[in-house]
Amino acid sequence: MKRLMSLVVAGAMALGSVAVVGVSTASAATTPTTIKLTDPKAILGLGAANIVATTSVAGTVEFTAGGTDISGCAAVATGTVTPFLATCSWTPAAAGAISLGANFTPTDAVTYAASTATPIAEVVAVPVQGNPSAPISLYVDTIVASGSTGALAPKFGVGCEITSEFIVGQTIVFRVYGNDWALGGAVLTPLNVSSATVTIGGVATPVALTYGNHGGVAFWTAPLATGTATGQFSTLGIMTYKVTFNTIAVPAVTKKVRASKLVSKVINHKRVVRRVSYVKTVVVTPAVPGATGTFQSNFNPLSQVTLNAVPAS
Repeated sequence: MKRLMSLVVAGAMALGSVAVVGVSTASAATTPTTIKLTDPKAILGLGAANIVATTSVAGTVEFTAGGTDISGCAAVATGTVTPFLATCSWTPAAAGAISLGANFTPTDAVTYAASTATPIAEVVAVPVQGNPSAPISLYVDTIVASGSTGALAPKFGVGCEITSEFIVGQTIVFRVYGNDWALGGAVLTPLNVSSATVTIGGVATPVALTYGNHGGVAFWTAPLATGTATGQFSTLGIMTYKVTFNTIAVPAVTKKVRASKLVSKVINHKRVVRRVSYVKTVVVTPAVPGATGTFQSNFNPLSQVTLNAVPAS
């Protein structure tokens, strides 16, 4: 009887061993996942930029910059439904090139495998600097947008080439940077600009300039599509335009301080001088009113922005 019980226990242990091996094999995470990062186009000095990760399933994302975890972004949860997004608010410490990365850990780690995003070769932009000229200095040029079409596209439309000669069908991009000398030469950015537009002859509504990171430098741009389709600019010849910037007024900074003064009074037929304390408001930093800066080309006609017809074949 003892031998029979021994065999039963041994058999049960063996079966238990097989069951454990079976669970271990079934729990392996074999389904792959994906994670993709978007370029934040960060600009130094303009605060945080958002790095967004898109994953194939729910989980957490570890964001890195230069191979080091970004503070506060070591374990950012994605949404629970598609698209599965995780966002990291990142403030760059310096301008220039830096590698942005991310590692993904799925919530269901039994079914899904972890994954790593393809790094982004980020170039943190520095605002372009202008030359002193009160109250606002502006630099303006025009380029052919990359990918423009037209008969002379191989010559003029492949890259961002500075030119004043355009062919119908190409996209003209106005590029602007500048400085506000009422604010000590501060670069014109959305922090101190209330509006920035290009008014073009023949176009009813001024074109808004937007500020962004362009390959590691930051400046203002406004595209103008030319062509024969509805809404496109098609007036041939010299194009007249004016760039206008309006800056934000800065209020004065004041503080209250304690002061004293001598007061003379006649009391009982005698003149008495006493020192009286009081509180007064003093200006620490004077107010700076908003300013307007404009640019209009005064070059000779041969150097003015000109739209030409497509050459006859």
